[in-house]
Amino acid sequence: MGQRTIPAVVRDAAAKFGSAEALVDGGLRLGFDDLLERVQAVARAFAARGVELGDRVAINLPNTHHWVLAALGALYAGATLVPVNTRFTAAETVDLLARSRAKALVVAADFLGTDRHAAILATGAELPGLRTVVRVPLEQPHRPVAGTLGWEEFLALSEQVTAVEAEARADAVAPDDVSDILFTSGTSGRAKGVLSAHRQAVGVAAAWADCGRVTAGDRYLVINPFFHSFGYKAGILVGLLTGATIVPQAVFDTGAALDLIERERISILPGAPTIFQSLLRERRGDLSSLRLAVTGAATVPASLVRRMRSELGFETVLTAYGLTEAVVVTMCRPGDDAELVARTSGRATAEFEVAIQGSPGEIVVRGPNVMLGYLDDPEATARAVDEDGWLHTGDVGELDPGGNLTITGRLKDMYICGGFNVYPAEVEHALTELAGVRDVAVVGVPDERLGEVGKAFVVGSGLTADAVVAFCRERLANYKTPRFVEFRDELPRNASGKVLKRLLTEESA
Repeated sequence: MGQRTIPAVVRDAAAKFGSAEALVDGGLRLGFDDLLERVQAVARAFAARGVELGDRVAINLPNTHHWVLAALGALYAGATLVPVNTRFTAAETVDLLARSRAKALVVAADFLGTDRHAAILATGAELPGLRTVVRVPLEQPHRPVAGTLGWEEFLALSEQVTAVEAEARADAVAPDDVSDILFTSGTSGRAKGVLSAHRQAVGVAAAWADCGRVTAGDRYLVINPFFHSFGYKAGILVGLLTGATIVPQAVFDTGAALDLIERERISILPGAPTIFQSLLRERRGDLSSLRLAVTGAATVPASLVRRMRSELGFETVLTAYGLTEAVVVTMCRPGDDAELVARTSGRATAEFEVAIQGSPGEIVVRGPNVMLGYLDDPEATARAVDEDGWLHTGDVGELDPGGNLTITGRLKDMYICGGFNVYPAEVEHALTELAGVRDVAVVGVPDERLGEVGKAFVVGSGLTADAVVAFCRERLANYKTPRFVEFRDELPRNASGKVLKRLLTEESA
């Protein structure tokens, strides 16, 4: 595939697929040609606000057409995209904005009853580099706020910049330029910003599309959040590369998803296993259009794979393995049997090499799509990517003779709650600030609906489980907040003083 920058991919899609539907969001239906025009307008508006090549533009929105247009417009203007997890608290968001030195922010004025921008302001944090804030009304009519722009006001600025200048910006973007900074929590308890280049974002999307045999006839329900590499790169970019229609869902609702599948004739639906369990429980309507499901991020029973095929009608069910630092590393292929799909995460894709190093067997990967590095953190980058170019994932696994990867554990205690990575160190760090806590350890425990949830073991006095949970909810995203709290007189430790989390996990099983 010749196009190696995202602006080039947007242009190419308009040329190839024309008026075919590119994006359907409620009553809005955009062809690929319409999408290009709107992306160009957003790029001109960013340019009018002084966004230059390489500047960072943050987006804090759920899955709507605004996210797609703002993201692609920023990239078209030569900016670097900084997606913000909509589940982050205001404090977490401010940290991300400050460290990325974001020059512009596109934020939901109202989402799930919360004014995200007002919450950021309430922290009292100073963000002198943030010169433009665009508030997008999602649930209520636009309400002007001093020092900010409404979505339509922002778009109107495009008249100040010529189309020729916008195209020159897009032409100036190079394949090795940084396309995005995706923040992922680290085991040290502080989020790391993963830097990726345009050629890498395009490359992994093309590989995912190839594995799934995605075509212009497909219609893709994107439940995975756009702020995540899956929703953005294996979602939006896959649609642009293949001509598939993207249908975003802002908040997953089983009934609404079933209605969308029937009404929009959805053929592609990736998601965590919990999504498919929910669809099976409430199954109704005409689901005959469903063709491809891609899942992972948790244990996938072979029985679930079979039911997805027989009861939901998926012709193909695939599992995959990836991480923000490499996006998609392995993937099953159409034709793999249910046991292989359930037992493994498939074989290497996107030109990756996959190997197992040492004991207990860390998964390491190497290839052109390994991240460029962590934002402003050369030490962490050097720890993650060795001198031979191998990215050390921190996951433990095995390769079978066919090259299929099975994930057997995690080196660093990470667990996955509802498809989101949770690093206990971050939760523990937050809880050490709660008065009365003397010692704390957090582990993941099985949960039927979410795969895993957090359990906090707390040593302290004058505390209740409700108080511990409430404290976390104020400071951490919901998926990071422990669901269970157990008080102990002391935590089990080894001779060097390290908490024996394995014992805590076994006791909680």
